[in-house]
Amino acid sequence: MSDRFRRLSRRRCLEGALGLGGFAAAFAKSREAHAFGEEGAFNPRPLLTGRATFEGIRASAPARWSRELVNRTSAPARLSPAPVRADDDALFSEPFAYLMGDGPISPLTDTEIAHLRRFFAEGGVLLVDDAAPENGVFGRDARRELGRVLPDAAPIPIGTEHVVFRSFYFIRRPYGRVEGPPKLDAIVRGGNAQVLFSAHDIGGALAQSATGFWSVPVTPGGEHQRERANPKIPNTH
Repeated sequence: MSDRFRRLSRRRCLEGALGLGGFAAAFAKSREAHAFGEEGAFNPRPLLTGRATFEGIRASAPARWSRELVNRTSAPARLSPAPVRADDDALFSEPFAYLMGDGPISPLTDTEIAHLRRFFAEGGVLLVDDAAPENGVFGRDARRELGRVLPDAAPIPIGTEHVVFRSFYFIRRPYGRVEGPPKLDAIVRGGNAQVLFSAHDIGGALAQSATGFWSVPVTPGGEHQRERANPKIPNTH
């Protein structure tokens, strides 16, 4: 991967995620961004490991994320993000990936570990979104497996002091389907947050049915909370 990938992915690829929305706008406007995919379009690619598939009521979330970015900013985004597998060389083609789930994660294979290490070594950023934070199984397993990928760093809490919350919008705290904790956890390497752990079910707040209705109720703040999650979802870094 090129030096452009390294520079962009670290500082800006997060901004495409989590209300963490300004990044995608800045990323897409950058001349350097045109080195990636559809002329720098933000692409919230679902990351798949093992035999996992990307389906169910939250499968519409990445596309909705992209539409929110396009509607709320002047940044381009891929409106039909395609999943990428952790053992596929396509992982290296872009600097951002989105790992979401609500249950156990099988141990990563040696190939998946090697690919993810290279992805992070080249500046890649991963958002881990626990769709069932009430039981925390997915989040726990994700931390375990990513600990095998990046054994030299442990997650730490980050809040409004971090650029993730101040890139484009000023975000006082993360939101999703559930209110969740007031901070994110992140694996920070070389001063850059390369893995973000959300216990808020961001995908649940974004998911819509084919008829345009919201797929999952938001608690405890209802539609006001969903709206607070929505505009920020385009902001990560």
